[in-house]
Amino acid sequence: MLRVLTLATLFPNAHRPVLGVFVERQTLGLAARPGVEVEVVAPIGLPVWPLSRHPHYAPLAALPREERWKGLAVHRPHYRVWPRIGHARTARDMADTLLPLLREIRERFPFDVIDAEFFWPDGPAAMRLSGQLGVPFSVKARGSDIHLWGKRPGISAQIVEAGRRAGGLLAVSAALKRDMVAMGMPERSIRVHHTGVDLDRFRPIERGPGVTLVCVGALIERKGQGIAIEALARLAAADAELVLVGDGPDRAALEAQARALGVADRVRFLGSRPHEELPALLASARVMVLPTASEGLANAWVESLACGTPVVTCDVGGAREIVDRPAAGRLVERTSAAVAAGIAEVLASPPSQAETRAAAEGFSWDANAAALEAHLAGLAGR
Repeated sequence: MLRVLTLATLFPNAHRPVLGVFVERQTLGLAARPGVEVEVVAPIGLPVWPLSRHPHYAPLAALPREERWKGLAVHRPHYRVWPRIGHARTARDMADTLLPLLREIRERFPFDVIDAEFFWPDGPAAMRLSGQLGVPFSVKARGSDIHLWGKRPGISAQIVEAGRRAGGLLAVSAALKRDMVAMGMPERSIRVHHTGVDLDRFRPIERGPGVTLVCVGALIERKGQGIAIEALARLAAADAELVLVGDGPDRAALEAQARALGVADRVRFLGSRPHEELPALLASARVMVLPTASEGLANAWVESLACGTPVVTCDVGGAREIVDRPAAGRLVERTSAAVAAGIAEVLASPPSQAETRAAAEGFSWDANAAALEAHLAGLAGR
């Protein structure tokens, strides 16, 4: 029996049901493997009172400390965060808080390995806990943990140290692995671990009339929705509409931009939607557009292709590992002109949905779970 303690600050909860759904799906796949048992620790960062009563934090503070989540035992302990001023101490504070809980868990669930699902703060926290408990640990890099947090003063060194001391590392793409090596992590320790996709749920459907473009991602500058709106204004197809799925701090500015460009009536803001709604949204679109500045390997790319919908995105991260043929879409420069041209090319000569879907058929959650089990079992000496 392989017993795994999954440590994940990115994990869904009742307040944020789409947070880290890819981590949830991976963990469910691992737990379903014969001979594997999993428990999840999904820590909740809260500031000191009275800041903890702020509307941003209050629903998180009200979450149950322990619950069954889709059959998984999930622990949600609270740890201290210091907004704006104390990011560099987050991993240490989290580890100090978690240590008594993990000792308690280990008395009845003698886990063999700690599986950290994001490099910050999960990775350095797992490193500290590993040292205290004498249990090997693994860290998975997903993109922004390396490209964003990995450049922060006071944090980058902690990330690299965790990468060097881990028994093994995972990266969502070969491109991200190269970036990790460039930071100073040992290449021999890093295994590329692609995401999966549910090919039964994400599948082509008969599309309706009109030209719908869909963009899935948090409304932040890095994801490039502003570039997508500018590209829409450049398209010759005057009936094209852009559907933005996701929410974030840039929403008001993006709405103002759409009005200023005269395309407000062709841009729909759906906000954050349940993951169960994504297959229909992606499959009904002609193109999925994501002018992102950085990614590991975006789940939305794979899910879109599985739906038979080509992707127009930027040549960043693992994009070449998924947009690897004309039927999969286009890789373009991060400008509105280039994005518009890429969309126009796909619309002018659309591939069949089956051709596009073929680019995603090598990705599956079964393969993802099998590879993860083999990786963690190796660290545990099984």
